[in-house]
Amino acid sequence: MPTPVLGAAFAAVLMMTISVPAAAQVPQSQSRDAPGAGSASTAEQWFERLKKVQGTWRGVVTTSPAIPQMAGDTMKVVMRTTSLGNAILHNMTSARRPDDPITMIYLENDRLVLTHYCDAGNRPRMEGKLSSDGTTLTFDMVDISGPMKHGHMHRAVFSFVDDNHHVEEWSFKLPNGANMVARFDLQRVK
Repeated sequence: MPTPVLGAAFAAVLMMTISVPAAAQVPQSQSRDAPGAGSASTAEQWFERLKKVQGTWRGVVTTSPAIPQMAGDTMKVVMRTTSLGNAILHNMTSARRPDDPITMIYLENDRLVLTHYCDAGNRPRMEGKLSSDGTTLTFDMVDISGPMKHGHMHRAVFSFVDDNHHVEEWSFKLPNGANMVARFDLQRVK
């Protein structure tokens, strides 16, 4: 029988993979000032680069702390452009999940933004920042709408290894303040 912490962490991983598109979140229940993602050209360049990642990806998930119930689970990620090229849809599924979690990535003024609609009932919005070596895009929470009693997603990191391999790390803040990270090592299927 799983411990309450492992059970909560397991639930958090399941919750972390749900998202739906949104251009704006009003009203916002929690907000912090965040600097822009750099020049519009930087955000636009990264948005165009992400469009090239579209396709189907598969990989094994690992979690920290470890969640034995998820050990060895294979995730499928489908990324595609939508809305006449104005958004990138990120859809993550596994045999364990009955639904299809969705994340939307889009340009908002001079920023690259990710909106994640969570099973926890909230909608964190995150802003993307590029690493100095140009291989990693880190989205950190800017604001959030909806209840937070079940925790919330607060970071998503995309690390690009090559055209057929990337790694995603999704960080979820549990209600007790503990952080849980799910890492997806993804290979292109098509």
